[in-house]
Amino acid sequence: MLDVVVVGGGYVGLSVAVSIKQAAPHLAVEVIEAAPEDAWKKDPRASAIISAATKMLDVFGIWDRIEPDAQPINRMIVTDSKTSDPVRPVFLTFDGAVEDGRPFAHMIPNVSMVAALRGACTDRGITIRHGLRATDFRDTGPSAELTLSDGSKLNARLIVACDGVRSKLRDLAGIKTVTWQYGQSGIVTTVEHERPHEGIAEEHFLPAGPFAILPLKGNRSSLVWTERTEDADRLVASDDLVFEAELERRFGHKLGTIRATPDRRAFPLGLTLARAFIAPRLALAGDAAHGIHPISGQGLNLGFKDVAALAETVVEADRLGLDIGSINVLERYQIWRRFDTFRMGVTTDVLNRLFSNDVTPIRVLRDFGLGIVEGLPALKNYFIREAAGSAGRNNPRLLAGQQI
Repeated sequence: MLDVVVVGGGYVGLSVAVSIKQAAPHLAVEVIEAAPEDAWKKDPRASAIISAATKMLDVFGIWDRIEPDAQPINRMIVTDSKTSDPVRPVFLTFDGAVEDGRPFAHMIPNVSMVAALRGACTDRGITIRHGLRATDFRDTGPSAELTLSDGSKLNARLIVACDGVRSKLRDLAGIKTVTWQYGQSGIVTTVEHERPHEGIAEEHFLPAGPFAILPLKGNRSSLVWTERTEDADRLVASDDLVFEAELERRFGHKLGTIRATPDRRAFPLGLTLARAFIAPRLALAGDAAHGIHPISGQGLNLGFKDVAALAETVVEADRLGLDIGSINVLERYQIWRRFDTFRMGVTTDVLNRLFSNDVTPIRVLRDFGLGIVEGLPALKNYFIREAAGSAGRNNPRLLAGQQI
C-alpha cells in the first residue's frame, strides 16, 4: 500500500509529491498523470511565480535550475482606458522588490518549471505514471482505493486531487462547487518585440477585460488578453495579419515592431470554488479546489500555497504517528486554506466586474480609487507584499523558505 497518491502531474501535483517526500523520505509517494510522457514539453505558456513560491522552490533545491530562464518583474504599471484611446494614462505603479530585496514575482516558462520539478521527483525516487486517469475512488476505512483507466487499482492512505478545475476525483467524492462563467476567454500567446521591456509588466484595463503584458527573457513578453468569448474565439481562429493588427491596437508601439508567435490559445474564464477541500482520504489542491479569474495573476500561486499548507499538515501528522488521511488531520489543511481561497476568489470576481466595463460613473470611481492607492506609499507597499505572498502571518514554512 502507498502512503500518498497524487492525481495530476502539473506543477501543483509535482510540488505536492516533492514537498512531502523531501520532508518524510520514508513515505511511499506516486504521481498519476493523464497526459502522455512528453506532453509537458509542448507547453508554450509561462507563469508568474510570486516571491514566496520561489523560496519554496529553493527549499526543493531546484530554483538554481529554473532561475536562468526566469525573468524578474522589476515594475508593474496599471492603466485604465478604452481600446481606441491614443494615450493611456498610468494610474498606478508598483516597484518590483519586496523587503528582502527579491522581486515580488518572476515570469517562468512552464516547460522550465515542470522539467525542474520532474527532476526533483526523479532525485527522490517518486514514480510518475503517465497516460492514466482516475475513474473511481472509494474510501475503504484504513485506506482509499483508486481505480485507474487501465483497470488497475491503487491503495493509499491519502489521495491528493490535483486534476484540474473539472476534477473527476472531486466529483467522485461528492464535493460540490460554486461555479459561474464570465462570458470571457483569456487569449494566451507570446509576443516578440523590437525594444527591451526592462522587466516592466503592464496591466491595461480595457472594456472587454484586462490586457496583461508580462516580461520574458530577451525581447519577448507573455500576454494574457481577456476578451468576450465569441471575440476571443474569432481572434484565435483568424489569420496572422488580422490577429496582429488587433494585437497592435492593444499592445501599442512603445516596444517597437511586434510579432506574435504561432502558438495562441483561448481559455474560457470563470470562477469555481469547492465547497469543501477535503473528504475522507482525499484532499483537493490547485485548480481542483479553486479556479479564479487571471486578473490578479494569483491562480497558480494559490495552488503553491495549497502545496505548502498540505505538505506541512501531512508531514507533521506523520511525525506524531497520526493517520495522514484521516478527516481530523485533513481538517487543519482545510481551515488553513479555505478562507484565503474564498477571499481571493471574491476579490478577483469583484475586480473583474468593476474593470471589465465601460460605464462612465464606474470608470470615474475606479480611477479615483487607483489614484488614492498611488498616493499612499504604505498602502502600495502592503499590496505588493500581499502579491509577493509575504504579508500573511500564518504562512506555511515552505513559503518562508524553511524546511518542514
